[in-house]
Amino acid sequence: MKLIYVFDAYCGWSHGFSATLGEITSRHPELPVEVVSGGLFTGHRQVPIREFGYIHGANAQIAERTGAEFGEGYERLIADGSFVMDSEAAARGMAALRLAAPGRAAELAVALQSAFYVDGRSLSDAATYRQLAEDAGLDAEAVVTAFEGAETQAQALADFRRCAELGVNGFPTLLALGDGRVTTLARGHATADEVDRRLSAPVS
Repeated sequence: MKLIYVFDAYCGWSHGFSATLGEITSRHPELPVEVVSGGLFTGHRQVPIREFGYIHGANAQIAERTGAEFGEGYERLIADGSFVMDSEAAARGMAALRLAAPGRAAELAVALQSAFYVDGRSLSDAATYRQLAEDAGLDAEAVVTAFEGAETQAQALADFRRCAELGVNGFPTLLALGDGRVTTLARGHATADEVDRRLSAPVS
């Protein structure tokens, strides 16, 4: 069995799920985790963040339900309003980190979200990935080179297709794949205990 975590690095609810994801991977180190990036902010949705008037209210709800932190760097981005979220660039960055440390993809996805939602760093900026790689003890130059290369662009688009093939249309979604069967463990929000109960439920 393996877990499949489908998220978007610019999704607030995915950020809110970080603690649950960390707890589940800590409880189940035997389960590999495939991390798939979604394409929440692509095409016509790539507009200044001020266009999404619901963000303040949604963030308050996310913080209340999950305890997730929204840092001062991020709050400055929101206050300015001109920042444009680009999920394809974020997916390229996730692919570059994943290439550098495939077994740490879940951990790196959490760090990627923290870079935006806590520190207010752009996930379109190569410097963000250099810092993330250095913090994780990875080859920063290799990660930046990968982020800027054609391979990760192809991987980002492949992730978007994988997301569609899995039938995922909301983030985050945590799935379990075993014996050719896909089970939904969480969609949007769930505690680690709730995920564990679904993991251990008998197949019907």
